[in-house]
Amino acid sequence: MSSTNQSSSPTKNSTFVPILIIAGLFFIFGFVTWINGALIPFMKTINELTDAQSYLVASASYISFVVMALPASYVINKIGYKKGMSLGLVIMGLGALVFIPAAEARTYWMFLAGIFIQGAGMTLLQTASNPYITILGPIESAAKRIAIMGIANKVAGALGSVIFGAILLSGIDEIKEKLSTVTDSEKSELLNVMADSVVTPYIVMAIVLFILGVLIRKAPLPHVEAEPIEASKDGETAKTSIFQFPHLWLGVLALFVYVGVEVIAGDTIISYGISLDLPVSQAKFFTLFTLMAMVATYFLGVLLIPKYMSQAFALKASAILGIILSFCIVFSTGFTSVLFVAALGIANALVWPAIWPLTLKGLGKFTKTASALLIMAISGGAIIPPLYGRLVDTNKADLLAQGMDEISASAEAATNGYWILLPCYIIILYYAFWGHKVGLKKV
Repeated sequence: MSSTNQSSSPTKNSTFVPILIIAGLFFIFGFVTWINGALIPFMKTINELTDAQSYLVASASYISFVVMALPASYVINKIGYKKGMSLGLVIMGLGALVFIPAAEARTYWMFLAGIFIQGAGMTLLQTASNPYITILGPIESAAKRIAIMGIANKVAGALGSVIFGAILLSGIDEIKEKLSTVTDSEKSELLNVMADSVVTPYIVMAIVLFILGVLIRKAPLPHVEAEPIEASKDGETAKTSIFQFPHLWLGVLALFVYVGVEVIAGDTIISYGISLDLPVSQAKFFTLFTLMAMVATYFLGVLLIPKYMSQAFALKASAILGIILSFCIVFSTGFTSVLFVAALGIANALVWPAIWPLTLKGLGKFTKTASALLIMAISGGAIIPPLYGRLVDTNKADLLAQGMDEISASAEAATNGYWILLPCYIIILYYAFWGHKVGLKKV
């Protein structure tokens, strides 16, 4: 058999270059994804949005995973993992170009359209790269390989949040002060100038993505396929439908809520700091705190999995820590509360690396379809953060009606919104202890 698969146990040397290339891809969509933390307060200002409306920036990106995941699976089945990754990069580049007319028109739906198109490209990229790296070597060490991908992803996210935070949020405090005192025509001019600041970085992004899309076609990536489902020793009929794997569907649910809490931890923390009346010059670095917490934990995962810690144990510990930190956030105040939000990066880091191999275990020929379903679960990032925003808006309105001042109402409402994290981590905890075993034969 000429293709590489799990059962062939490829050597470390044979997988080093492919792992390096896929890590580069994770770096790219990490950079693009995590600039949302800076885009949310930026869009809120230039388009004069509510909190709930501003979190549609995250929704536009992540809802594309629902719309495009199954089509992406179909495309990958037709053209393969490698060409699928290349096409995904090109589509992301096209989405970046949409930001140019969007900035000129300062029209929110056009910005959201560009973000959605980029999300469609990332869907194709992720639908190809996640199962590829999972089945590139032994399934028992898949979480280690995915943790390496996570390091690349979050280091890129940290760079993206810092770079775009500096570009988009520089001087935003002064602009907000001016907006309350100038005439309508002067306000429009100020907001137009601010909107134009996205043009150059997104042109550069588009060029880089197009070049990488071409280069990945020539990259030395071996063909891989998941190992087939083995016939059971007692003669049990092989499974014939994706609906015969309950642990897969529970894994999809766990990944759905996980992506929601990961996006909340990274994308709300800047706005949260601002709502606590912390200066933007300080708050614009808060996403970096979350991402660096994740990177440090990824390194631990690489060192400990699977030699000292199983993938299931890593998921259990992550869920328990997430529950503890959720309580810490809502029962603390000020910068301390912000640090607890950032610490969610520790709880979140190993969830994605652990859920993928636990969910794809034993799926054989259904792996590509299952991967598409898991990618669709990324839509949790489209649904749960806006729910957080809605909770904040509703709580703030109630507190203002009770006579609380604007600053205090904003701070308390934003803090109480983090109660949404608790049920999400409880679902992950269930999957870690019991859900990933449902429907699988005991060995």
